[in-house]
Amino acid sequence: MANVILERSFDPPLTDERMGEMSGRLSPCLDRSGVQWIRSHLSRDRRRLICQFEASDAGVVREALRQARLDFERVWSGEIVEP
Repeated sequence: MANVILERSFDPPLTDERMGEMSGRLSPCLDRSGVQWIRSHLSRDRRRLICQFEASDAGVVREALRQARLDFERVWSGEIVEP
């Protein structure tokens, strides 16, 4: 499985309500695609979101986002580098 990163910006800032609505639309699409959500990081100003997934490749995550009708700036595969 690949480590896949999603990058997205929001203007206006992301609300809890909008985040819940997005998650509700995306979760079934991730499940059907065999993608596992690992974690998300939301900036303090709520304008930038970075999500980490485990998937066969970045294309599978992109397709799940399209099926959920969610925009994204970048989706890419990479290595985990830890100290």
